Amino acid sequence: MQVTVTVPDDLAVALKLTDHDPAGAALQAMALEAFRERRITAYQLRTLLGIPSRFELDALLKYHAIETYSAEDFEHDLAGLDIPAAPK
Repeated sequence: MQVTVTVPDDLAVALKLTDHDPAGAALQAMALEAFRERRITAYQLRTLLGIPSRFELDALLKYHAIETYSAEDFEHDLAGLDIPAAPK
């Protein structure tokens, strides 16, 4: 699929789209948001952005302050633990 977006020049400067590839920046922003919302997996994100390793993906996610382990993940993991009740 091809998507075309028109941004006025004054806003392109404000969005810093003149310093690098604007199409790449838009793709990265959309892909990161889809990952943040859990609509795509880490593997799909890597594939979409052409990132060769999980380490490089982790660095990108850290740079953008995107957590990969959520409170829901913790609750799910906690529910799966077999912890004996504390003695009284």
